[in-house]
Amino acid sequence: MKGIAFAPGHVSAFFEPIYSGSDLDRSGSRGAGIALSLGAISQVTVEPAPQSTIAVQINGKPSDAPVTKMALSYLLGDTPFAITVNTMLDLPVSQGFGMSAAGALSSTIALADLLNLPRENAVKAAHYAEILSHTGLGDVIASDFGGIEIRQQAGLPPWGMVEHIPGKYDIVLCVIGQTIETKKILTDTAKMHEIASYGRYCTKKLLEKPSLEHLFFLAWEFTRKIGLAERRVLQAIELANEHGKASMCMLGNSVFAIGNTPILCQTLSTFGTVFCCTVDCEGARLLKEK
Repeated sequence: MKGIAFAPGHVSAFFEPIYSGSDLDRSGSRGAGIALSLGAISQVTVEPAPQSTIAVQINGKPSDAPVTKMALSYLLGDTPFAITVNTMLDLPVSQGFGMSAAGALSSTIALADLLNLPRENAVKAAHYAEILSHTGLGDVIASDFGGIEIRQQAGLPPWGMVEHIPGKYDIVLCVIGQTIETKKILTDTAKMHEIASYGRYCTKKLLEKPSLEHLFFLAWEFTRKIGLAERRVLQAIELANEHGKASMCMLGNSVFAIGNTPILCQTLSTFGTVFCCTVDCEGARLLKEK
């Protein structure tokens, strides 16, 4: 049996980490971000087997893929199957594009469909794996939801609450510096306390006036306050802001922007690799084979 699913990438504009003890259903993040039309497509095959095995290829090469493997193991439980996953990622990892979440979620959604399991089980498995691996907090929920989102409350439904800011826009992404190891930031207690304080403020302010313009305004404020951006990232944002609105992707040495798309592409290309995409309004979904 073979299944295929797509999960959009996701850029976090700002976030407040929420850890609810050992209750992963209520853990995650509050904040805001944008689901991207570039993401992950996973093709999953399932065969009966005497014991469970999971083999993952990413962009055609065998990969440890710890987040995807943990998510699939959780979804499978004790049922033995031989699982093969072939995931194609549209964007680089560890640059704030939610690729580990998209890879895990597209895989679990495809597998859940093959095994006739509820979709919410697939989302839960990917969410658990992301939090336990310290590779993200709210990306799975945002990728599943799609669109421009405000995560009012952290975690899975019914505890997690997400609302949309409507609209479909062109998004320009630019990878500028070295990768940022998300785990290093998410396990730094002092830095997390600082991020939580600013993230809480930005989420509160955006809920008072929810719009994409306000989201970017607060994202840029958040970027300057938390002090993770390298000099070239700040320079790129300042230049991009002359032709639209821009901020840093959390957590990556990368920038996301809206505005005059051709000029933004040209301006940001002097800083690094540019990707053009749009807001993905549908969220993670099954695909049919062509």
